[in-house]
Amino acid sequence: MPAAPSAPVRSTSSSLKRPPAAERVYTHIKEAVLDRRYEGGTLLTEGDLADAVGVSRTPVREALLRLEVEGLIKLYPKKGALVLAVSAQEIKDVVETRLLVEEFAARKAVPASAQLIARLEQLLQEQRQLAEDGDLAAVAVKDRCFHAEIVRHAGNEILSRLYDQLRDRQLRMGVAVMEAHPGRIAANITEHGELLEAIRAGDAEGAALVVRRHVGRVRVLVRGEDR
Repeated sequence: MPAAPSAPVRSTSSSLKRPPAAERVYTHIKEAVLDRRYEGGTLLTEGDLADAVGVSRTPVREALLRLEVEGLIKLYPKKGALVLAVSAQEIKDVVETRLLVEEFAARKAVPASAQLIARLEQLLQEQRQLAEDGDLAAVAVKDRCFHAEIVRHAGNEILSRLYDQLRDRQLRMGVAVMEAHPGRIAANITEHGELLEAIRAGDAEGAALVVRRHVGRVRVLVRGEDR
């Protein structure tokens, strides 16, 4: 009896395809800006970026245009792209918006579900571990995730979307604070613990007070006015 024909081997190349060139350049630049490998005031050239990512200049231009729209860089024809520094006005705007959203969310999170408490405990533990490892960019991401989780559990989709729009600015400021004030990493973790305990205890006003103190210090620290 003749053997049954073997099934055709399906190529897995489609699942292994690299992202489009412009997307790779965009990700490279954005991550470097957010974790401050490209600091404010740095002038980026198309040629250097093309070499760094291994692409032609065309996708570099596409990525730079996208990042300019997002407010992370300023394009100068025939010169390059200037990484924009975080301005005092931007710090003020971000802190005010965070306070509006996060104080409301902290109150709304009470009484907290077991799911929220468990998730906050997990994020706090992960942040402690990353701090021990010295990975500032990852600590900033986890810090932001901790607050975002509380906002998400407030049950207001419009506020959640508004908060998501602050993500890039929060991460950039978070790394700046930790680089300039290394002791603030431990203080952030302690304050997150205080916030978690207030939420766990059902103390809505206590949770809002911790948020006000915790977030309000960002403006002072990013501007280098430690006190």
